[in-house]
Amino acid sequence: MTATPPSFKKLPRLTTPSVQSIQDPSSSRQLPVGRLGLDELRSVVKAGLVDTVVLALPNLQGQLKGKRYGARHFIDRVAGRGAEMCKYILATDIDMSPVDGFDLTSWSTGYEDVAVVPDFATLRMVPWLPRTALVLGDAIGPDEQPLDVAPRQILRDQLTQLAAHGLQAQVGLETEFVLYRGAYAKAMRVGSGGLGPVAEDNLDYALDHPPAMDRYFRRLQGALSRAGMPVEAIKTEGAPGQVEITFPYGGALSACDRHLVFKHAVRTLAGRAGMTATFMASPQTGVVSGLHVHVSLTRSGNAMLPTPDGELSLIGKQAVAGLLSALPGLAPLYAPTVNSYKRYVPGSFAPTRMTWGFDNRTCAVRVVGHGDGLHLEVRLAGADANPYTAVSAVLASITHGLVKSPDLPSACLSNAYESADAVSVPVTLDQARSAFRHSPIAQAAFGVDLVEHYAHLSQIELDHHRTVVTDAEQERWFTRA
Repeated sequence: MTATPPSFKKLPRLTTPSVQSIQDPSSSRQLPVGRLGLDELRSVVKAGLVDTVVLALPNLQGQLKGKRYGARHFIDRVAGRGAEMCKYILATDIDMSPVDGFDLTSWSTGYEDVAVVPDFATLRMVPWLPRTALVLGDAIGPDEQPLDVAPRQILRDQLTQLAAHGLQAQVGLETEFVLYRGAYAKAMRVGSGGLGPVAEDNLDYALDHPPAMDRYFRRLQGALSRAGMPVEAIKTEGAPGQVEITFPYGGALSACDRHLVFKHAVRTLAGRAGMTATFMASPQTGVVSGLHVHVSLTRSGNAMLPTPDGELSLIGKQAVAGLLSALPGLAPLYAPTVNSYKRYVPGSFAPTRMTWGFDNRTCAVRVVGHGDGLHLEVRLAGADANPYTAVSAVLASITHGLVKSPDLPSACLSNAYESADAVSVPVTLDQARSAFRHSPIAQAAFGVDLVEHYAHLSQIELDHHRTVVTDAEQERWFTRA
């Protein structure tokens, strides 16, 4: 794939296959499905099959933020001109609170707007929203260039740096989440006496799912397929109510774009089924959910990680060495919350040491696959990670390995949790933030201003938790202090 961003002065006219359709069960109309081009969107809007277009800008936390437009207004006014949204979408916390300390925007500048231009390569139907299409947008500065701190642009920049070595990245994302019965409310407990998972047992690799779970899987799989995002596999995991979904390999940017749309579908369909889905890294004590980044490198279409005889190539070894060397200093990009670090527990299948090995799930970097399918699985990111920044951290680390050729430690042949000599994964967000701010690798890969932007985001998260008394503290100390 190319890492060249789209032209923002003149929107591209995309050539895409003619839109497919399915029968509307309530009428004789043929409803559009899957990916759309701009011309197809005009056609289905004119036919009355689409009445809403959502323009979404991915924010710092990896959520979709934006506006719903009447479809005809979008075609007439937004498609060719873009839109405006408050710039604080890219400079705020998870609560969308106006917070000081970001250079991008603040009270002193009046929280001005930023231009958001649709990227029509991302336009698709979203069947879980009736007669609705969704398109992702890019935040554009006054110089008509994408804002550097925007997650999609961060990833584009890392793809460009990798392309300077003649390499392209193919990425597959494998994520876990937990389904709970009922609708979540902030006053509600999760766990004993409160919101409980939809299944009570370890259903890892099970094929006899409870009826409610099976119905949900069918609805989710069907909706994603009709959105042009067919899943590779769905399986239940070891924790009660935990689900893992994998998607086929593709370009890194499109993989992350799909991931955000996927999470929107998961939550929307869960709510309609009387459930709540969470992508917290550790929603309960002893339960951890990851976002595993599977990555391969190609050059002119040829796999570059394996040698012809299926061993790890020199580029593959440099990539692994770069990951082990750089990722400890990039943790806020793949472990962004205080909760993220409660996942790194021995025996949890989340790594605690910066190790690598062949088909070894106790390692941070797992070399897996056969022949040209040999690739790297980076197991550090939690399910709460922003996929764009998590994948960017992976690619920046690989580029670091190609440029600096750090020493590659021996592969771990046993339990990596016992590898006492290996570098530890950061154990708190505070520790991770400090390492990130002072990392020469982070500054070289992302620039000082971007590092400060995301380090400040981490500080906001830390400040929120510093004065909040948790249920766990009360339970432990209320009658004992």
